Amino acid sequence: MAEYTIDVIESAPFGQLAYVIWSPERSDAVVIDPGFDSETILALLKEDKKSLAAILNTHGHVDHIAGNAALKKAYPDAPLIIGRQEEKLLTDPESNLSTPFGVTVISPPPDQLVDDGDRLELAGFTFEVREIPGHSPGSVVYLCETFSPAFVFGGDVLFPGSVGRTDFPGGDHLTLMAGIFNKLLTLPDDTRIHPGHGGVTTIGAEKQSNAWIRDYRSRQKPADG
Repeated sequence: MAEYTIDVIESAPFGQLAYVIWSPERSDAVVIDPGFDSETILALLKEDKKSLAAILNTHGHVDHIAGNAALKKAYPDAPLIIGRQEEKLLTDPESNLSTPFGVTVISPPPDQLVDDGDRLELAGFTFEVREIPGHSPGSVVYLCETFSPAFVFGGDVLFPGSVGRTDFPGGDHLTLMAGIFNKLLTLPDDTRIHPGHGGVTTIGAEKQSNAWIRDYRSRQKPADG
């Protein structure tokens, strides 16, 4: 099975993680959630001699879209892809939380909107879109099952030992937890989660140690009697 490389770029001030994924057999790469450090992302693409096949946004919050404009300027033909319910956040600095945090970030509009269950063929990778709202109105994750173990670019849905915060506009904790249970915890335990903040984790590890998951699971059990 072909190998692949995932480069991780962490950017201040939110400790957000952007990803560049590419195969040595290909001349193109995919960038997921370009944050404030777009210069490093562009330098990596140049160093690896890769063109940009697409920009994938898991959701439209400022720390995950701040680099969209710079990447589109450098690679205007690369499609910008985001979940359908997140479209407004790209161009509305209030909705994407940039104005509330003291900056104004406006992304280029999307080239493609995706829905739950859509499949994307990009740079030799096949991604399945799974919509898991709750942290934001229409956050999506990108699942790749072409490799073993499978892996997910999860944005701010599931973290090592935690889950996405739900106190932003459009957030809802129970909706988020239901999505995690129905669309992530059903994956094999060795599935790797590459989140928007923090380190890599696995589905199995979160089933065992994530207090938010344990709490939600306990609340779903029917009462005795």
